Amino acid sequence: MDKVFTTIDGMRDYVLELQKNMTRIPATSPDVGGKGEFKKAQYLEAELKKLKFDEIIHADAKDERAEGGVRPNIIAKYYGRDKTKTLWLLAHMDVVPEGDRTLWKTDPFEVTLDADGDTIYGRGVEDNQQAVCAAMVTAKAVMESGARPPVNLGIMLLSDEETGNKYGIAHLVKQRPDLFGKGDSFIVQDSGDPQGSQIEIAEKNILWFRITTTGKQSHASMPAQGNNAFYAASHLAVRLRDGLYAKFNKEDKLFEPSNSTFEPTKKEPNVPNVNTVPGTDVFCLDCRFLPSYDPKDVIAEAERIMKTVETDFKVKVTYEFLNKMISKATPADDPLIKRFAEAVEKIHGVKAQLIGIGGGTFAAEVRNLGLPAAVSSRIYENPHVPNEKSSLKFTLSDAKAISYILLNSK
Repeated sequence: MDKVFTTIDGMRDYVLELQKNMTRIPATSPDVGGKGEFKKAQYLEAELKKLKFDEIIHADAKDERAEGGVRPNIIAKYYGRDKTKTLWLLAHMDVVPEGDRTLWKTDPFEVTLDADGDTIYGRGVEDNQQAVCAAMVTAKAVMESGARPPVNLGIMLLSDEETGNKYGIAHLVKQRPDLFGKGDSFIVQDSGDPQGSQIEIAEKNILWFRITTTGKQSHASMPAQGNNAFYAASHLAVRLRDGLYAKFNKEDKLFEPSNSTFEPTKKEPNVPNVNTVPGTDVFCLDCRFLPSYDPKDVIAEAERIMKTVETDFKVKVTYEFLNKMISKATPADDPLIKRFAEAVEKIHGVKAQLIGIGGGTFAAEVRNLGLPAAVSSRIYENPHVPNEKSSLKFTLSDAKAISYILLNSK
């Protein structure tokens, strides 16, 4: 353990180089106009091959919209003394777009090192490149120690986390169930806090609705000849938000926020010109509700509200799901959670807090297989914002925590 920790302490420049090279490759989804993760995966696979992994394989998903025609998923494994069990480290290669560049103080796709010599800025440096770096650092340090860990160390570098997981973890669960062994456990470093105290063991259920309201198009000077779909959809958005919040109003202090959330989000273009009443309007609703609620009840209430708008405004309302994730929890007394809590106290020097979150992570797919997953990282928790930042010290601290868990595995 001491040898591994000493090695990790000397890997600051390695982390900085990984971050610089990853950030220069904008791995955004075709869903948001990007090219996907192909080039970033090529770079990371080359870095993995420099280490002493016993296996490196691909489980790619076809996507003709993406560069290379695939969404790559790379799986690497370093054998332990017990080859029947694996501690998996899961991280995603895709990032969100930079957004409004005028809000950035630096180039979002070039890593900028702060004057403090520790903080770095750039799109993706935290979400989720810090996790990629922590996994690579852990593997490199353990390999250089000269001893095999008690169980296998596995790394999954996955695609498509930011836009639904269809081509990433969901693809692996469906196409490569052999990768998920009964004795395996999983660490997902995609949520956390600056102290590294939070260990997420549960997630809210997620439903993303894409709702289409159909009326009748007309000239804006003669609205009575049409039926304004945008107007009806606006009422629908308000009724859905207010109605769902009112009906599903329980709280659970494990989660932050402690209540369920139901928010209208994305609004799609309807007509390109000002003087036309739109006949079709589309918006999305992001629902994240406590596990104590049955998803069927949430869907039924949403459908009931949609029918009230159909009746009141003489429109047609239809919907589809862009994301539907129902997640189990990892028991608080699971050995993985206990070891993680020990690592938090010994490495980060704080008392561990077991929490639930509203954001969706890879852990949901894993937990639904009946396998334990812990979501934790020492991060600033600033994903998707302008001037996204990460700490080199936090990354090395995360690698030590993972190493502690790995080397104390049974």
